[in-house]
Amino acid sequence: MIIVTGAAGFIGYRVAESLIAQGQHVIGVDELSAFDSRPEHQSLPLHFKAAPRDLLNPEFFRKHDISGVIHMGACSSTTELRVDYLREVNTDYSKWLWLEATKASVPFVYASSAATYGAGEYGFDDDETLLPRLKPLNPYGQSKHDFDVWVLDQERLGNTPPTWSGFKFFNVYGFGERHKNEMSSVVLKAYDQIKSRGYVELFESHREGIAHGEQARDFICVEDVVKVLTWALNREAGRGILNCGSGLAETFKYLVECTFKAMNLAPNIKYIPMPEVLRERYQYYTKAEMSRLRLEGYADPLMSLEQGVRTYVDRLMR
Repeated sequence: MIIVTGAAGFIGYRVAESLIAQGQHVIGVDELSAFDSRPEHQSLPLHFKAAPRDLLNPEFFRKHDISGVIHMGACSSTTELRVDYLREVNTDYSKWLWLEATKASVPFVYASSAATYGAGEYGFDDDETLLPRLKPLNPYGQSKHDFDVWVLDQERLGNTPPTWSGFKFFNVYGFGERHKNEMSSVVLKAYDQIKSRGYVELFESHREGIAHGEQARDFICVEDVVKVLTWALNREAGRGILNCGSGLAETFKYLVECTFKAMNLAPNIKYIPMPEVLRERYQYYTKAEMSRLRLEGYADPLMSLEQGVRTYVDRLMR
């Protein structure tokens, strides 16, 4: 059995879906009500076992033949400011799962975040020697960073699962994210705005030298993320905290233009002021350095932004 935490969430559900399609038995851990209340989640196969988070305890690991853990469960809101809550849900719970996977001697794959890079003062290179210098811009990023630092401390102590991988996800988009509401991708927000009013609103730039709409991020589609995660779970050897992005910095303007194109419409973009509360914590540029993932052995090509957006829009329009 493979444990997938956050299995009623965006990436977690798609991972569970992929593993089941490969014939794996999956225990999806999340709030039970979320499995039934999210319209984009189709009915689950009979051999999928949905379980509440509090079911995972030391006795559970002892009683079941667990073959791996993919830990996607977390509070993913970059606007969440309750530090103690984020420490409990994102950091301490991850530590407990890591220790249980270590005791059980099973592969452990977990979600870190590109938010750990902060404003990118040291770039977006997943060289682990740079980790102590990183300064996340918000409590969410800090909670993920704290776990990354703890993981490397555990490795120095020789206290690790047989294989392990942490992935710093950049801007993931794709089918299955509607329940994220304000935290959903710009692709989904653009699609909904186009359907409802025929134009898309983007934030103005409040940084000199960067035009409106030219704020750039590294966007990666969820299909590619799922492939990376399942590869990491199944590899025979390996360890590390790695980037998971496209390796490209694309502008929000271009992303929205791709969305209009996928819907066979001419672009219509309006720019609005960015809320004051976001301006000091806003990332204007991200671009994943992807060479380490390739050196570790991941060889599949990644979809272009235009391909990924079209794949997503086509499914939304069904």
